[in-house]
Amino acid sequence: VGEQITLKCSFKSSSPITESLTIDWTYRPVTSGQMETIFHYQSVPYLTTVGKFKDRISWVGNVAKGDASITIQSPVMTDNGTFICSVRNPPDV
Repeated sequence: VGEQITLKCSFKSSSPITESLTIDWTYRPVTSGQMETIFHYQSVPYLTTVGKFKDRISWVGNVAKGDASITIQSPVMTDNGTFICSVRNPPDV
């Protein structure tokens, strides 16, 4: 609580990394089953502009190195939940 945390995500692809590569981070709180996208990447990072993580997520990944990690600033107990990193590099998923 209160300290910056890094959510690590790494990937490997048998296809070359192109502009078609996308990364999506989704979040589902412990208390309800409602999933929400909290981060999207395609060529550049798109930080969320709504929701509980607005202005608290930073991109720290490097797609050339197979890294899709993000950080969350000032986490609180109500941030607890399931975080899912999905990487698509067509034709790989």
